[in-house]
Amino acid sequence: MKPKHIELRSDTFTKPGPGMLAAMQQAETGDDVFGEDPTVNRLEAYVSELFGMEAALFCPSGTMTNQIAIRCHTRPGDEVICDSLAHVYIYEGGGMASNSQAQARPLVAARGLLHAAQVEAAINPDDIHKAPTRLVCLENTSNRGGGSCYTQEAMDSIAAVCQRNNLALHLDGARIFNAIVAKGEDPLYYGRTFDSISVCLSKGLGAPVGSVLLGKRDWIKQARRIRKMFGGGMRQAGFLAAAGLYALENNVERLREDHRHAAMLAETLQELPWVAAVHAPETNIVLFDLPAGLHSSHFTAQLAAHGLRAGATGPSQIRFVTHLDVSQEQVETACRLLKEIPISS
Repeated sequence: MKPKHIELRSDTFTKPGPGMLAAMQQAETGDDVFGEDPTVNRLEAYVSELFGMEAALFCPSGTMTNQIAIRCHTRPGDEVICDSLAHVYIYEGGGMASNSQAQARPLVAARGLLHAAQVEAAINPDDIHKAPTRLVCLENTSNRGGGSCYTQEAMDSIAAVCQRNNLALHLDGARIFNAIVAKGEDPLYYGRTFDSISVCLSKGLGAPVGSVLLGKRDWIKQARRIRKMFGGGMRQAGFLAAAGLYALENNVERLREDHRHAAMLAETLQELPWVAAVHAPETNIVLFDLPAGLHSSHFTAQLAAHGLRAGATGPSQIRFVTHLDVSQEQVETACRLLKEIPISS
């Protein structure tokens, strides 16, 4: 029998465990488009209170919450500042242009983390030749930055730039709890700092579907209308909301295990002759570079043949992502296999 693969491509591959499935089966539901699903309402209240924000909106995906936020913060022809590696820029199907008729100003920063001076320098003057700068989007943790985390000092400095220039500040918090756990932060900090926040439930937290958008009450009322326009209004969504509630109540602190597992993988990779460089992980994502002559597609195929599934983030870069469905035993097995696999160019 072919051995089961160890899934390290993404934390989006997590599946609900017995406790989460039981919570979903027992969920009380209603029609959420009418605002009458009690479990959705409870999830939205829970997350908004956790981050100290006025209101929340449950959506099918993090892409939708990000796109709704951009639509609510901008007008056609506006410009959005983000990192060149940002999910809103490279992984959301051109949604910024299609859904909001806004254009991106992608900036290049180390590991996907912008700093205040470059944000301020990118703000357009009040000039009819220029698109009005309206919004800054940060991503914490940075996916393409290898799970890197902003410091609060850096976020405070960017927030101050936004306030001085009357810009909105949105956080793509697809893996925000990884950052909170890694840095020992209080979620309330984020509610004080950002105008809107997208919180994903379906990655390391293990829910099958769903993200929550946070903001001021009137702004979320507008966001709810945009969600309907985007086709994101769900009916008896309480089954999915129950999974999100279970994830928030049970799976946040255990993210430390994923971070420890990522560190184990990185330590093993450092020793291997076919690894050119390892980007030290802060959270649950390990990026490493291959030497010249070894292409990522060929490399991932060799790993898969030996039971390891990895993702390619470029022609010579590989990504491992740890999550709740990768056990300590599997990580130890992965480390052993990495040392044993005869990699060829």
